[in-house]
Amino acid sequence: MATTMKTTETDQVVDRFLAAIEAGGMPAADVFAADAVLDATVPNWRFALSGGETVRGELARWYAESGVVEDLSRTPLPGGALVTFTLRWEEGGVPHAAHQAHVLRIDDGRIQRDQVWCGGRWPAALLAEMAGAAGG
Repeated sequence: MATTMKTTETDQVVDRFLAAIEAGGMPAADVFAADAVLDATVPNWRFALSGGETVRGELARWYAESGVVEDLSRTPLPGGALVTFTLRWEEGGVPHAAHQAHVLRIDDGRIQRDQVWCGGRWPAALLAEMAGAAGG
């Protein structure tokens, strides 16, 4: 007998968020609240931005190219979700990847807060170097 899983509002918001990332379509993504906050830790820096338009604008720069989300993990949290993934894309013909963790606080069908940790943007040469260091 097949089991049906209930799709929650959080699942739907996360689905739309991930679809916008993969499509390079963050500018049109209808996922952030008007007063959303982005709290970002990136290599050697941490910053925060406020306002849905401002957050979308910043993330549009991060996710400017269409790509593929791999190694996706979604963990429900009270009031939101922890979402981790590796994003792979090509930029100027060069393969790239990034590894990220997002703690999303979601209310009323919108992301209120995205606390994100990003390891940086890794071009093909650095990906090959990391694979060699890992022994594979």
